[in-house]
This record gives sequence, C-alpha cells and structure tokens, in this order.
Amino acid sequence: MPIIATQGLTMRFPRVTALDDLTVAVEPGIIGLVGANGAGKSTLIRILLGLQRPTSGRASVLGLDIARDGARIRERVGFMPEYECLPPDVSATEFVVHMARMCGLPPTAARERAADTLRHVGLYEERYRPIGGYSTGMRQRVKLAQALVHDPQLVFLDEPTNGLDPAGRDEMLGLIRRIGTEFGISVLVTSHLLGELERICDHVVIIDGGRLLRSQAVEAYTAASGSLTVEVDEGRDRLAALLAEAGLAVRAEGRQLVVDIADESTYDLIRDGVADLGLRLVRLEQRRHRIEEVFAPASHQAAAPGAPPAPPGAYPQGGVR
Repeated sequence: MPIIATQGLTMRFPRVTALDDLTVAVEPGIIGLVGANGAGKSTLIRILLGLQRPTSGRASVLGLDIARDGARIRERVGFMPEYECLPPDVSATEFVVHMARMCGLPPTAARERAADTLRHVGLYEERYRPIGGYSTGMRQRVKLAQALVHDPQLVFLDEPTNGLDPAGRDEMLGLIRRIGTEFGISVLVTSHLLGELERICDHVVIIDGGRLLRSQAVEAYTAASGSLTVEVDEGRDRLAALLAEAGLAVRAEGRQLVVDIADESTYDLIRDGVADLGLRLVRLEQRRHRIEEVFAPASHQAAAPGAPPAPPGAYPQGGVR
C-alpha cells in the first residue's frame, strides 16, 4: 500500500491555484519532493497532515483518509518544519520531552524517548543547554529529534539542510539516510539542492505550479546516458582534437571531455588515442543523467545526446527550490 496517495488533489486560493489535479502515489522509502517556489510543496504537506482542507480531490497517508483521519495521521507522522520555531529559553531535552508528551507518551517514556532520540541525532552531550545558544546545525537537529521522538511511521522534513555549511549538510543527509535504512521510518524530504536528493532518496516527485511533472525512482532519473566522461592528467585538448579527427563528437566540460558513444569502437578509439599521445588516463566512465536535467532549458537538452526531454513546464533556468 502506498504511504502517500493523492487523486485529483486541488487547492485553490483567491488569486492562485496551489495544487492542480495532483494525482500521485509513492511507496515506502525516502521520497524527495522538488518544486520551484510556489509549486505547492508546503500546501501539499499541510493537506497531507490534515491541517488544511483541499478544494477538491482525495488523499491518504499511511492508508488513512486526510478528510476523516487527520488526528490519527498526525499521531503516526512526524514533521520537521523549515521555519524557525524553537523556544530559545528551554533546553533541547525539555522541548523534546514536551513534544513527546504532546504526542501522548507518558512522562517516563517521554524522557527515555527524548534521551534516545537526541543521542541518535548527535545532541546528547548538549541536550541540557538552552536552545537559544545553539548553532543553526544544532537547532536543525532539535527539530529533527522532535519529529522522531514519538516513533512515527513517516516523517515530513521540510528543507532540513537549510542554513547548514557543507559539513553540516553531509551530517544531516547521513542522519536522514539512517532514519530510512536503520530505523525503518519512511521519509518525505523537500530540498532545492537536487544533488542531495540523488544521494539519499529512493524516489523523487517533481511538481510545478501545483501539477505533477514526474514521479520516478531515482534510478530512472539517473539512468546511463549515451556519452562517456574522459579525464586525463594533461593533454586534454590534444586528445579532444585526435578523437574529433576520428569522427567522434567531443566537447569539453571543465577538466574533462564528454564523448558521445557512436558504437562499441568508441572505447577503443579513446584507449588508443590516450596511448598514442602518451597520456595518463584518470577516468573513463559512462555518464549518468542528473535530476537537474529535468529543469534544464530545451537548448541544453538538445546539446546533451541521450538526455531525457524536458517535460512541459520545466523551469527555464536554474534556481530550483
């Protein structure tokens, strides 16, 4: 049974349509939700939590109907909001225990669960300090802990890496992956950094203007392309000229060459060219598509042989959020 399913879900406000006939179903796992600002991601989360009634359509979470079972859904789902929402004058322990009690845990169980959860997110040593003195990364971990403290079946994480430096993002992504693989909790995570979703997600849902653009397993987005990445220690331009003379389509990308695969002989031509020029081959591998290609302009798609076509309504330039 899908953990989330919508059928014709529509949400109209006086001046904008946030969701427009959205029909999608996703299985358990780590699911990425991608869309530009105003695409309807936050509205969708509120509706799935039973906090907002849609204009029309149906949806279910963990098999529970959002129209009838909002309270039961919230008992089984954790939510980590994007916005700042933590009280500065209490400790992480006090706050997470309070949230556990709000979810119905008795006092002793709430304290035990809070301690365990704060340990899992890496805040055990700092758990008695007031939250107001925490760094951005620590506050994000507190928000994650309160979403997990009642042992939910599913968690919604809204931009969990916002404001974090690269090391902090890596640590947060590792925690999210552990939630899905070690704890067995399904995750719906929103992010505007598509590389993050490629790293941690099993499935990605892309919406634009409230409409579904694509819903696929990550492997489908990142399937092998019809080109090779070639990197040599030096002599890149000489190798490019030699391969072009042999009839291969070659273009430079940074320190690397991208060579379109004509047939099986392409590999042999690259190998022989490297050997003939006396170069050292650093890397030779088949390129894989990236999720970001869904948002690339049509001209870019045309320049990338084997790339999947941009769907209708794809974003004309970068800045996906």
